Amino acid sequence: MTRAETQSLVMASVLAAITEHGALRQGLPCPAKLSDTAAFCEHFSVPLSQAANTLVAASRKVDPAVQAMCVVLGITRLDVNKKVRELLGVKRASLADAELTVQLTGMESGAVTPFGTMSMPIYVDSAVLDREQVVMGGGNRTSKLLLDPKELRKPPGVEVVPGLALVREEPQP
Repeated sequence: MTRAETQSLVMASVLAAITEHGALRQGLPCPAKLSDTAAFCEHFSVPLSQAANTLVAASRKVDPAVQAMCVVLGITRLDVNKKVRELLGVKRASLADAELTVQLTGMESGAVTPFGTMSMPIYVDSAVLDREQVVMGGGNRTSKLLLDPKELRKPPGVEVVPGLALVREEPQP
């Protein structure tokens, strides 16, 4: 994919942040109906272990409310009840709903990326950095980014956190 094609795919503010921080990536087209990580991975035969989900965690029970952007692998789940609460210094935290996610990031679920968001801390699970490459949201529901996960260290405010995510348990038959 050419640079011009990548530029027309990825959300403008995301592209500006990637460019500003010198992050190397490739933009991938994504049909909006496949922007959910599991749907994208199944359709394009990408292992969930190579997908990075960006989620917003929040605590509205404190004033002012606190939020953080969290990046975890598709084969894991964010440890909101322990690790995120500890990082935010709050008693209760939860995943932000779709409306709050859009309000805080300007991005819809399935499209969220830490590039282009400066209003909150960014926590990256250390397991994400162990991958050779990951696919993640491109800021809009019609694009994904393919990148070396070490590029996730480049935006300001990023903290790599061991144990941010837990391995998903397989359902019992």
